[in-house]
Amino acid sequence: MRIAVCIKQVPDTREVKLDPVTNNLIRDGVPSIINMDDKSGLEMAIRLKEKHGGTVTVFTMGPPQADLALREALAMGCDKAYLISAREFGGSDTYATGYIIANAMRKVEEEEGAFDLFITGRQAIDGDTAQVGPQIAENLGVPQISYAEGIEINGDVVTVKRQYEDRYHIIEVGMPCLLTAIQELAEPRYMHAGLIVDAYNTEIPVIDFAALESRIDKTTIGNAGSPTNVVRSFTKQPKGQGIKYDNVGPDEAVKIIMDKMIERHII
Repeated sequence: MRIAVCIKQVPDTREVKLDPVTNNLIRDGVPSIINMDDKSGLEMAIRLKEKHGGTVTVFTMGPPQADLALREALAMGCDKAYLISAREFGGSDTYATGYIIANAMRKVEEEEGAFDLFITGRQAIDGDTAQVGPQIAENLGVPQISYAEGIEINGDVVTVKRQYEDRYHIIEVGMPCLLTAIQELAEPRYMHAGLIVDAYNTEIPVIDFAALESRIDKTTIGNAGSPTNVVRSFTKQPKGQGIKYDNVGPDEAVKIIMDKMIERHII
């Protein structure tokens, strides 16, 4: 079984700050990590390989330094890694990103054989759109199941426990298919000490614009080909200090609450 996993290198949001003047993210000095949902999907792919045999190929799209995320994936137990990177891809929104990644995967499939299963994270912590995984599936022309919290494989059928608000869906789908993983799917393992040296000595192939030029329309990628753009980012404004009432009984407390709710037209 051949599994393709798509991951994203993101800034650690616990360390991110915003410029108070421009409202843009301050990325300088902020450590980068593998997106948490993606890492859970990566762990599940490795477990499926260990159980059923096969290979795991990991892809990421980003600047040259994103290869660090790929090396971490190799040190966890993935077999191959590809960096999708080019200046022409810069500024791509989710629509353009899904299109580029899908074409890169198809290129690798033609060279190395078709993938049976595609796994992405549900959403990235620096964007929270949950759009790229489904858009990759649409571009690949394969069925998709999102919010996967459990995955079992029997032959060419995948059974997915899908998280859904107040319940679960149990869904079966034939391969090839794409699944988007949530963080609860699998607890990621640490990098294997014996694989770290190999991972950092491995040459990561780069799929650039020239490699995909015959496949993609340049007008549909980058800023020019992106239907959406981020105008600005901003933090949630802190609430003002509330009013504290001391030494009030239950009846008076109820009246205060009711009066405030009526005043704000809640009731």
